[in-house]
Amino acid sequence: MRAPLPGFGLRIRVRKETLVELEHVLYERADDARLVTVTVNRPDKLNALNDAVVADILAAFVHAKTDPDCGVVILTGAGEKAFVAGADIGELAVMDVLGAKAKSHAGQAALAAIENLGKPVIGMINGYAFGGGLETALACHLRTMAVGTQIGLPEVGLGIFPGFGGTQRLPRVIGRGLALEMILTGDPIDAETALRYGLVNRIAPPADLRAVTEKLARRILLRGPVAVGIALESVLRGTETSLEDGLRIEADMFGLVASTQDMREGLNAFLEKRKPTFTGE
Repeated sequence: MRAPLPGFGLRIRVRKETLVELEHVLYERADDARLVTVTVNRPDKLNALNDAVVADILAAFVHAKTDPDCGVVILTGAGEKAFVAGADIGELAVMDVLGAKAKSHAGQAALAAIENLGKPVIGMINGYAFGGGLETALACHLRTMAVGTQIGLPEVGLGIFPGFGGTQRLPRVIGRGLALEMILTGDPIDAETALRYGLVNRIAPPADLRAVTEKLARRILLRGPVAVGIALESVLRGTETSLEDGLRIEADMFGLVASTQDMREGLNAFLEKRKPTFTGE
């Protein structure tokens, strides 16, 4: 059992059936794997993002970054209706210029903590994900989605536009044309369309979504954890640069992974025709 992260009141217990509490976020870990589930827990409001929820998401991912028993995170929403339905409209309605900018910075910081965790994060979109909800899912590295639900960025219909990173991450995931169509019309898309756009990696009936998502997470957990983290960093850093600079980053990262015990274990296991035993070193 790890000590609570200072200032966050986060209590970590290993057994998955024991929920780990922030005020609006649950943090739980499977017994048999380094698989953590972070759940936005405001189902009575369809898990809408207000300032307190955003702060709790940030706290959970700050903790996950230093949690040695966390190898992959599944991020999802409580209840059966919504992943994160969107931002809290009541808070948005009273924004002034400085307040709007501060809210955008706070949301961007929380979602950057997801994207820059250094460990894979799978957004399990188990229900509606609109506005800030889709922006939260976009900060995840992989996404799964329940058939029969919808996602979108409807902000322009409210006289605003995505401010938690949606105008930047969505074009990087699905391309400028499709992203602009979603942003400028505000129209939602279904799971099949999201899969066709490359916005999600897997779709499944709601009853099967957890199993499909955990299967993907557990496949990643079988791999060398250091190599997974370094590959993730190489992709994230490299795709923000030119191809030439990206290749340079890749070569640097490849040199770094060659210094690890996991590399030696993985290659020797292959040569010896056995399963590797990775230690994360």
